Amino acid sequence: MIIALKWIYKVKLDEYGDVLKNKAWLVAKGYRQEDGINFEESFAPVARIEAIRIFITNDPSKNMIIYQMDVKTAFLNGELEEEVYVSQTEGFVDPDHPTHVYSLKKALYGLKQAPLAWHDTLSRFLLDNHFSNGLQVSQSSGGIFINQSKFALEVLKKFGMDSCDSVDTPNVDRLKLDEDPLGISVNQTRFWSMVSSLMYLTAGRPNLVFAVCMCARYQASPTKKYLKALKRVFRYLKGTINWGLWYLKDTAMALTAYADANHAGCQDTRRSTSGSAQFLGDKLVSGSSKKQKSTAISTTKVEYTAMSWCCAQILWMRSQLTDYGFHFNKIPLYCDNRSDIALCWNNV
Repeated sequence: MIIALKWIYKVKLDEYGDVLKNKAWLVAKGYRQEDGINFEESFAPVARIEAIRIFITNDPSKNMIIYQMDVKTAFLNGELEEEVYVSQTEGFVDPDHPTHVYSLKKALYGLKQAPLAWHDTLSRFLLDNHFSNGLQVSQSSGGIFINQSKFALEVLKKFGMDSCDSVDTPNVDRLKLDEDPLGISVNQTRFWSMVSSLMYLTAGRPNLVFAVCMCARYQASPTKKYLKALKRVFRYLKGTINWGLWYLKDTAMALTAYADANHAGCQDTRRSTSGSAQFLGDKLVSGSSKKQKSTAISTTKVEYTAMSWCCAQILWMRSQLTDYGFHFNKIPLYCDNRSDIALCWNNV
């Protein structure tokens, strides 16, 4: 099969809205590829944010310096294993051989296997040079600070919230969003874009997770009601633009976890929301806010489910930390429900 190509054009603007440059990408129409013929695998692994935080948490205690890098046009460097043929490019057709095609040696944007090809190429390079398989990270003698203020400013400007009034909390007290079938609809694509931008910011701002996830539940049919709640998160972001995660040097590395849940918090399904946080010493490494999959009849069942999810994360973190030379046997998990504590000690 011959894969067709096409040009993608975009005008790049600076922070003032002036034209910076015109860019053009030559991409393949990867949607025409067939599994088993033009590609075998397409999955490319990506590091979990918790794994990155564990690495950054461990760094200050070892007096190491973290270096960051960016690879321009990364996907174009991936070496292909399959035979992939593409048509000649529009505007660059050989007049002497207009029916000839190209055989690709390296990947091209749009190919399904391009991410995996780049991952394999980069992995080989790092391993061959004795590396082990890289947020805005500021390093100082006191520790490391993770911050996303630059991206946050870009997001606020993008959605016209850069001049809004700030608020002290990301959501109103006892926020209870529910279905709004009679509400006035808003632009769904814009709503999605606002949610996804905030979700990206949660990598360095875990205090946004709950409020953003509450709004994300209603992405299918966004209304002004949900948009108002979402804009409040942006207003909170405006007032806390320079907040982030601070990992102090020379502090304890004890693994500790906390779990909690509300009972029947979802107004539509009466399902509960679990929350958990895992710390290495006083440094937050992992946190989550997730709606449970079933309706619980008691707070005991709700918080026991939250604790089980937290335990799963603890076990994963414990296995990761063994690579850094840390071995934890008894890891404290804190919960404020006496029935669950009794149940953990005397399981029936």
